[in-house]
Amino acid sequence: MTARPLIDISPPIDAAIAVWPGDVPFRREVACDLDAGAHMTLSAITSTLHLGAHADAPNHYVRGAPGIGERPLDLYYGPCQVMRVQVAPHARIQPADLPEPVRAPRLLLHTGSQPDANAFPTDFASLSPALVEHLAAADVVLVGIDTPSVDPFDDKLLESHHALARHGMANLEGLRLGHVEPGLYLLIALPLALRGADASPVRAALAPLPPTAGGSP
Repeated sequence: MTARPLIDISPPIDAAIAVWPGDVPFRREVACDLDAGAHMTLSAITSTLHLGAHADAPNHYVRGAPGIGERPLDLYYGPCQVMRVQVAPHARIQPADLPEPVRAPRLLLHTGSQPDANAFPTDFASLSPALVEHLAAADVVLVGIDTPSVDPFDDKLLESHHALARHGMANLEGLRLGHVEPGLYLLIALPLALRGADASPVRAALAPLPPTAGGSP
């Protein structure tokens, strides 16, 4: 049997990708180039860690909390559910906005409020603390969203980030979900082992969910 291809839910990364205003933009510097006659190509990058599809670490918003390299990898791998939510610009998603019951321990939300990864919106949708509490009660261990943050652009209290921290939940931001049908999948979105770091880019992908894995963590 031929395996079905993975569904890539990460935006391509190059110098055009948008980052949070004032954060470090992505830059790749080529030290050696095969096309220029070198015997190999070598390059280096400078960038914010909150780049494209990425995972926040608790120490991004809670003093003394673990960095991304200390997070359990099983948070970012396993059964997940993709949902499309209809909310107004700048809205916080409430439990009543979910179109169906939660059926997996990881939930990815498509809002459509950042359709272009190379343009940074300030009116993107985000999570409400009430939604985080609702998902925690449903034993959700990770929530992902197709926007730059789980809190609004102009929010300084980071209420939803802190709600995630209270329950030990992981998050993914900057996902691309417009081409994904709602339903159940296997999520693969492993962060790098960056010891003590506040975030890590991920290459997030979805695979068909094995028939017996629907509700396991």
